[in-house]
Amino acid sequence: MADEAARSAQFMSQVDRKVIQLFALVGDAASGATHALLAGDRGAATTLIAREEEVDALYRDVEASVQDYIASQRCPPDLLRYLVAVLRLLPELERSGDLVEHIARRSTSTLAAEMSARARGLIEQMGEVGAAMWHMAADAYGERSPEVATRLDELDDEMDELHGTFMDELASGAMALPLVIELVLIGRFYERLGDHAVNIARRIPPLVGDASAREGEQENRAPVRPRRPGPGLRWRAERST
Repeated sequence: MADEAARSAQFMSQVDRKVIQLFALVGDAASGATHALLAGDRGAATTLIAREEEVDALYRDVEASVQDYIASQRCPPDLLRYLVAVLRLLPELERSGDLVEHIARRSTSTLAAEMSARARGLIEQMGEVGAAMWHMAADAYGERSPEVATRLDELDDEMDELHGTFMDELASGAMALPLVIELVLIGRFYERLGDHAVNIARRIPPLVGDASAREGEQENRAPVRPRRPGPGLRWRAERST
């Protein structure tokens, strides 16, 4: 029994390290993609696109190892609950990596030069909020802090407000239609990136052996709050304090 517990603990530690690595890859790439897009930096974009292959490979590795472990071991309920939660998180991470790649692929000097100054500023702000959300989601996973989902909901409100303002700018007629079509997609990528961060925080797996976490997994899923109207980027002022 002691050997089995030790093997389980070692396996969980390996899985955690790889999942945290996935969080880091997606979060860092989210920041880099915004820079590449606004600077029209194709070199940086190429690096980020190649990094997506690393995300995909790591995702497949973790998924396969967890599935194999479940199939080959008699997992106690709390360990099984943890592994199933990880399997639920992995697609969110992989899809977020895809979104970052889509942003990076649109990093051209023409697009960067032709968008309006207001559109550039809103993209920069959405990129900052998105990166902040992903770093917060990574901390929530590493610290097993599902209550962070409430804070991420607030940041997601900020992202939605920015996205709405961005759509208004695109509808103003200040830019050519082909450019507007590309920017509509980019805005949607940022909005979805925030959604995935919130979904992950609601599904943080409990620590194995944590009785309080087992009492109600609903606590790991913060209730969806109604969207609040108001000016964007309240998080900036809070972050600076």
